[in-house]
Amino acid sequence: MKLKFLAAVLAIGVSAQASAQSPIVIKFSHVVAPDTPKGQAAERFKQLAEKFTNGRVKVEVYPNSLLYKDNDEMEALLLGAVQMLAPSLAKFGRLGVREFEAFDLPYIFPSKTALYNVTEGDIGKGLLKKLESRGITGLAYWDNGFKIMSANKPIHHPTDVKGLKMRIQLSSVLEVQMRALGAYPQVLAFSEVTQALKTGVVDGTENPPSNMYTQKMHEVQKHVTVTNHGYLGYAVIVHKKFWDGLPADIRSALEKAMKEATTFEKAIAQRDNDAALEAIRKSGKTEVYLPGVKEQAEWRRMLMPVQKEMEGRIGKELISAINKETAK
Repeated sequence: MKLKFLAAVLAIGVSAQASAQSPIVIKFSHVVAPDTPKGQAAERFKQLAEKFTNGRVKVEVYPNSLLYKDNDEMEALLLGAVQMLAPSLAKFGRLGVREFEAFDLPYIFPSKTALYNVTEGDIGKGLLKKLESRGITGLAYWDNGFKIMSANKPIHHPTDVKGLKMRIQLSSVLEVQMRALGAYPQVLAFSEVTQALKTGVVDGTENPPSNMYTQKMHEVQKHVTVTNHGYLGYAVIVHKKFWDGLPADIRSALEKAMKEATTFEKAIAQRDNDAALEAIRKSGKTEVYLPGVKEQAEWRRMLMPVQKEMEGRIGKELISAINKETAK
């Protein structure tokens, strides 16, 4: 009897020891291809996180909406089904943090330098802080570049978009933007866009070149115009309760891994977009059009009023602060 009891105690002890040595699993879900800037950065974070924690953390990366579509992943995070995401900044409006929708405003960022002045400064840090009341910890901003317009007809002028069904992600700002052009905004999950373009469910879309190329949208779109009218970025986020419950040394190692992965991501984002645009051009399937100075002015004149229109939703002071910061 005593031997059985001792064996049971030893078994429990071995089981507990094995459990204690099991790595902490972080499921990192995202909706884009592995070879996009975000996809590559997620893999870099995985490598660094596992290295810096000496294997005490295992990061499982699920790209291309393998686990959740972009309209479902935030709920999955809040329910604890995944621990880490890198959603587009537009997604936070659905959580009631409408200030993030400022990133969707047309022509709010004249350059990458201006953008980084915002994301790396007090404005960007303050926005991430607002997520904590929603049970989310913001770790970093990742960059995916400026967006181009595509359709199956030439769209050299903003008036050329009038009457087209244009796919957008769920965003009040993007809806107003497309209506300002006379288009009909259609909200679709990112994973559904290429098929929707192919079948004519939508006529066109907007995306950075890297997203367009890796999802093969250029194969079902005859025309692309390099408008650079809007920005697409991401916030890398974790479930706050999960993050706060990590041992301090593990959290510190993961913060270091995220910092290095973010530096890597920012370094490759523009390079990959430039390469993707050139690949789209060389494919011969899509005509790439570069607007002249007068045409660029037309796009700005048509879309700049969106900033004023969205002041009531996003906040006049925030929009003013961003414009002030980007003018430096």
